[in-house]
Amino acid sequence: MTDPEELPAAGPPLPRILGNTGALVAAAPEATGALWRLAEPGRQLDANLVRVPPRGTIDAHAEPDLDVLLLVVSGDGTLGSAAGPHPVEPGTLVWLPHGSVRGVTAGAGGLSYVTVHRRRPGMQIQDRPPT
Repeated sequence: MTDPEELPAAGPPLPRILGNTGALVAAAPEATGALWRLAEPGRQLDANLVRVPPRGTIDAHAEPDLDVLLLVVSGDGTLGSAAGPHPVEPGTLVWLPHGSVRGVTAGAGGLSYVTVHRRRPGMQIQDRPPT
C-alpha cells in the first residue's frame, strides 16, 4: 500500500523542464531529421527539434491548416518563401501562417530549429454509418 504522504497533491498541472536544445543538438552531431518531439499526454501543442544536414534542404511546401512558429537554435541557412529568401541564424523566430509556402536550406554547418504548432487531432477509425 502506498503512503498517502508520498502521493502528489491534486491540483493543476505543473510546468516541466523537457530538455535543453543545445544539449540535444550536441548529443548526436551526425543525426538529422526530428531529434526530439513533444510527447506529453494531454498536451494541446506539438513541437519538434529538427536538424537539417549541411547544405541539406526541406523542399517548399505549405501547411494548409496550422500556423507554425519556427525558432532557429543552431547553425544557419535560408528560409525560402514567396517573398524571396530570408537568411536565418540562431535566435531567428519565424511565424509561418497556415497556407504559406516555405522551404529551408541549411548552411555549411547545418541548421537546427524548433517548430511549435497546435496539436492535430489524432486520426480515429469510425464505424460506417448504417446503410
